[in-house]
Amino acid sequence: MEQVDVVLPCLDEAAALPGVLAALPPGYRALVVDNGSRDGSAGIAERHGARVVHEPRPGYGAAVHTGLEAATSELVAFLDCDGSLDPQELPPLVEQVRRGADLGTGRRVPVSAAVWPWHARAGNALIAALVRRRGLAVHDIAPMRAARRVELLGLGIEDRAFGYPLELLCKAAAAGWTVAELDVSYRSRAAGTRSKVSGSVRGTLRAARGMAGVLR
Repeated sequence: MEQVDVVLPCLDEAAALPGVLAALPPGYRALVVDNGSRDGSAGIAERHGARVVHEPRPGYGAAVHTGLEAATSELVAFLDCDGSLDPQELPPLVEQVRRGADLGTGRRVPVSAAVWPWHARAGNALIAALVRRRGLAVHDIAPMRAARRVELLGLGIEDRAFGYPLELLCKAAAAGWTVAELDVSYRSRAAGTRSKVSGSVRGTLRAARGMAGVLR
């Protein structure tokens, strides 16, 4: 079966990378997009067998889009590389796309109440509800997802910051895409890493402002 490139946007994830890369299933190739890390993440990724590309423009969307452009496989998966999501749960999402879905997404199910702060959970629920009003039956903003590379590029996603996944879902809805959403485990981040969004109320509000701009 054809290999799948896994785009891993990375900003100072040195502590998490070894475990995440080691957990990738057979046939899934790591493509780490270093987004200006200062902790040696790029070197660690290379030593653990990942292909590394660099995106100097700051922003989650910038890193993800650069990874999408650099990927060479027909099917591409995306995963946060902080250790909070299990790479072993990627194959079921990819299989949904192989069976005909346009997009396979993960709905985070926290392993404990402490994993997902109330402010981040509330913000995610609100955004997901707004997406459902646009006709897409999802309950999360898809931090883990899989799609066909060419079709995903064809959506023309323009956001290069926190609004990228929301714009993806909105444009997928407008394009009439079929989306298969599966539950995935949501765990604590790897020790030694820090969330850029959900780790604080300020980070959550900053992300929410970016996503509100997409909805407008």
